[in-house]
Amino acid sequence: MDHPAGGRALTSDAARLIPDGLDATLVLVRHGESTFIAEGRFQGQAETPLSPIGLRQAGLVADRLARPHDPPALPVPDGDPLELVHSPLERTTQTALAIEAAQRGAGRRVTRRPDAGFLEMHQGAWQGLHRTEIAERYGPQLAAWRRTPLEAWAPDGESLPEMQARVRPALATILGRLADGRPPGTHDRPQVAGYADPHPDHPWSIVVGHDGVFKVTLLTLFDLPLDRFWMWSMDLCAVSVLEVRAGRPVLRAHNLTAHLAGLADARAVAALDERASGGAL
Repeated sequence: MDHPAGGRALTSDAARLIPDGLDATLVLVRHGESTFIAEGRFQGQAETPLSPIGLRQAGLVADRLARPHDPPALPVPDGDPLELVHSPLERTTQTALAIEAAQRGAGRRVTRRPDAGFLEMHQGAWQGLHRTEIAERYGPQLAAWRRTPLEAWAPDGESLPEMQARVRPALATILGRLADGRPPGTHDRPQVAGYADPHPDHPWSIVVGHDGVFKVTLLTLFDLPLDRFWMWSMDLCAVSVLEVRAGRPVLRAHNLTAHLAGLADARAVAALDERASGGAL
């Protein structure tokens, strides 16, 4: 399949995607560790539940989003999120359910809905295979995918332009709901952070998805070519915050994981205990 150089012709015009004058915030949350991730397998759109660690990660990010203004505060508005949108795969649904329960436990109202537009990239013949097996059986294709993702992808899998084609309408729906019935914002206000400004006074929504689909989401919103796919990264249960100011996207925070620090420390202590009990150095 041939694509224009850099994918520019197939990359969305963000000015057409984002409603005119929109003031809103999107919070992007990657799912927790799945059983396939724990086993070192490529998953794509395979149905894999959260591992025990993944369930704990989901609980921690849910607690963080239930109290977003506890220090260090997240740059999100006051009030309840308008909606909680998630990929319908099991690992994202489990993460979204944890977030929904924590929101309601904190007295917040939230509407949860799945959207297949935020499914992870389909990885064709690679789904379910261990990464070492993929490297052995599909070495050249895997190397090409890592270097030139617009020219190579998993056999029988989904290309980046194909994924972007379903991400666009999913984003348009979320942004349209955030804009519905609200007056447009203006750029004639402070644009530089750090001046103790109040929390934004506009609606916000949460999206629970996957690393690959969030890479394409950010490229689409910032109108960047798809061959920049590898410029973004999202850790498990990491939080990114994207604010739209009068129709212009601004990345306020990216790949935040401080809420998982206690879990990481606990795993490190457990690993040290295991080594000590086994006599390993």
